[in-house]
Amino acid sequence: MRIGTEISRRPRGRPRSFTTSEVLERVRAVFMEKGFAAASLDELAEAAGLNRPSLYAAFGDKEQLYIHALRVYGEKSVVGLDAILGGKGTIERRLGQVYKAAIELYTAPPNAQGCMIVGTATVEAPTRPRIAAAAIELLNAIEQSFERAFARAVRDGELAREPTPAARARMAGAALDTLAIRARIGAKPSDLRAFAASMIPAICR
Repeated sequence: MRIGTEISRRPRGRPRSFTTSEVLERVRAVFMEKGFAAASLDELAEAAGLNRPSLYAAFGDKEQLYIHALRVYGEKSVVGLDAILGGKGTIERRLGQVYKAAIELYTAPPNAQGCMIVGTATVEAPTRPRIAAAAIELLNAIEQSFERAFARAVRDGELAREPTPAARARMAGAALDTLAIRARIGAKPSDLRAFAASMIPAICR
């Protein structure tokens, strides 16, 4: 689900109008570059194009702002997954398309930043339970998208009933997480593609 709500806030002076999804995408870029802890409120406000009172009035404190950005990122990810996995072709082909799209996203210039959930939420989760809960919710949604695709493949006779669609979904999600981690630490796209190609037969056996 993409969020594009137009919001006006009046913390001080004249009203400021903005598109929620655009603001959250800009602050997400700061969180991805700096991490949650190192991203300052001034940097976030500047990226958002809002003053700090306006940013707080619209999204709450820094943690709430991060969670808003994380959820929009996760929701877009699930929409993208559903679009690919619900398309035509064999399950192996569709799974390959998912990993190809993920690798392109994770290694996009100027910096290969990986996945927001894996790369930043995991760092804060031990001491920030609200961030942990939001990340788990999104990871579960991603696994459910995979599970729906594998259940379809079982119904279509492409895959055996065992391992179950849920088990295959966990393997597919774990491979996606691994791609994000490897991208974050600088693995070459060619190496990521080779890793993904090696995982697809194991998942779809």
